[in-house]
Amino acid sequence: MSVCVLGSIIMDTVSQVPRLPRPGETVLGESLARHPGGKGANQAVAARAWGAVAQLIGAVAKDSAGDALLDHLRAAGVDTASVAVIAGADTGQAQISVDPDGVNTIVVIAGANARVSADQIRSCDLAEARVFLAQMETPAEVTRTLFETPEARRGTRILNAAPALPAAAALFQLTDILVVNQTELAEFAAADEPADAKAAIPLARRLLDGRPGTVIVTLGADGAVAVTTSEVTAAHGVPATVVDTTGAGDCFCGVLAAGLDGGLDLAEAMTWANRAAAMSVEQAGASVLADLRQSVETRFKVQPRR
Repeated sequence: MSVCVLGSIIMDTVSQVPRLPRPGETVLGESLARHPGGKGANQAVAARAWGAVAQLIGAVAKDSAGDALLDHLRAAGVDTASVAVIAGADTGQAQISVDPDGVNTIVVIAGANARVSADQIRSCDLAEARVFLAQMETPAEVTRTLFETPEARRGTRILNAAPALPAAAALFQLTDILVVNQTELAEFAAADEPADAKAAIPLARRLLDGRPGTVIVTLGADGAVAVTTSEVTAAHGVPATVVDTTGAGDCFCGVLAAGLDGGLDLAEAMTWANRAAAMSVEQAGASVLADLRQSVETRFKVQPRR
């Protein structure tokens, strides 16, 4: 059993700022750091840190950032055999500003991530994969190719529809579990951003449009809620000392996938994913702790069902 992640691999440049700038305004930053990132890479690392065998499909360029990111992924134990190294491109980059409350703004330059191809999917060995996880920082048609494979149809297909691009909506019918935050939910439902879980439920059902499946809405400090056409399951918020919210959603998705791959039911997998994400905001950068599972189990003094 394993988790197959299709997604972006990006070098994050993170600026700590006293406050996020308004349009047209210059704000003097307080520090600058570079961290491995990209939704695909972050989620694969989180899944591996939770104990899953994690296979990543993606692309970097033949440059120093690409080399550093591959070294990071391999050190984390992620299978990078399906990561393409592309000449004539730049490795993906993200420019991130973080304020003292951990709130961020992010600009992503796709670079090599835009050149992930369907041919990579066709050449992958997916036989051991049980959970398939994708986002929207690589081409949507490649995600469609993955989700339409016989292996993915037999498994569990998770789409983290972030960023909230219009092309994601065409993938909903191929998705078993859709994960969105409040902003993304509002974008896809063409509605105001829901203030809480109660307001999110009818919007999540709007995305299901009567189809079988589950929409998980992450609610930041308020936890998360899983919605089907007939049921609602909540994972309550977890207190955390926020340093940087970058990558919290990726940690949630990676641990969710690993938990499902490990045999947890959705409610339990979502609860542990929420706890892991809460701990992830207590450190700078998007990367998760190498001993993530042990740290979360120690913090909450209980172990998930094996």
